[in-house]
Amino acid sequence: MSDGWDWNRPESDDDEESPGGWPEEEPQAERESPGGWADADPEPGSDDAGDWPTSDPPWQQPEYSHHASQEWEPPDFNAYRGYGYDEERRDADRPHSRDPLARLFPGLPHGVRVTLDWILTIVGAVAIVVLLKVFVVNPYRIPSSSMEPALNCAKPGPGCLGDSSDRVLACRICLRFGGPSRGDIVVFNTPETAKTDCGEGGTFVKRVIGLPNDIVHEDKHGNILIKPAGAAGFVKLKEPYLSTARRLADSQHFGKTWHVAPDSYFMMGDNRSQSCDSRTWGSVPRKDLIGTVFFVYWPPDRIGFR
Repeated sequence: MSDGWDWNRPESDDDEESPGGWPEEEPQAERESPGGWADADPEPGSDDAGDWPTSDPPWQQPEYSHHASQEWEPPDFNAYRGYGYDEERRDADRPHSRDPLARLFPGLPHGVRVTLDWILTIVGAVAIVVLLKVFVVNPYRIPSSSMEPALNCAKPGPGCLGDSSDRVLACRICLRFGGPSRGDIVVFNTPETAKTDCGEGGTFVKRVIGLPNDIVHEDKHGNILIKPAGAAGFVKLKEPYLSTARRLADSQHFGKTWHVAPDSYFMMGDNRSQSCDSRTWGSVPRKDLIGTVFFVYWPPDRIGFR
């Protein structure tokens, strides 16, 4: 028996419904894509081809990919040599050239600029060092044992305790803001009488004991007594930097008294028996003070503030 359908029956031209109730599919040639284009691309050379490109887009072509992968290279300025555009002119033409000489002297040859730059650098460095030494900080070497043990001199010098002499820094600019305090270690130019009385002169390093207008007295035990200007009596000076043995080792000044001149300072060494100081040649005018010692920078085991 038959189920009512004849599978061998030819299709009719009439609009008949499909077994599922849907109309039969339209011929493939009449369908369009959602964008209005036919599904199949037209054959090249046909009437339907129109202006459709026959090759890959530019970004897929080998030539385009090759150029895109190349890195940018700076222009070769050497190629312009001999055509009125050399290296010196190139540097001068840069609006933000790092070479100040190229901006100031655009016509100056490159070799001359380099030489001049080195000369200015060296002169500037020397000038900075000189200015620092004259106005700020100056280094000194301790040549004698007069300030032992606070400042060492090198063995086998008389009374020296160090394997090498201490190198110290003296603050010159500090004295521009005021005079030194009692107990400060100061570098100064000695009075003329120091060369006669001590056999040497020049630059000394001592500790400030008396201030302007003070009265300084050394008792029979080597203690220093101070009577400031306007004070009623003497006050014993505390000297933690000085041992009793070093205080008693110098007895030639026991019982003596000294008056400190106005605007002057009374200087003494810590190693009293090895120090030729203000007890012999008097007080030091402030104008002869050079700087206050504040730091030992050599040798390494002695580095520190003083």
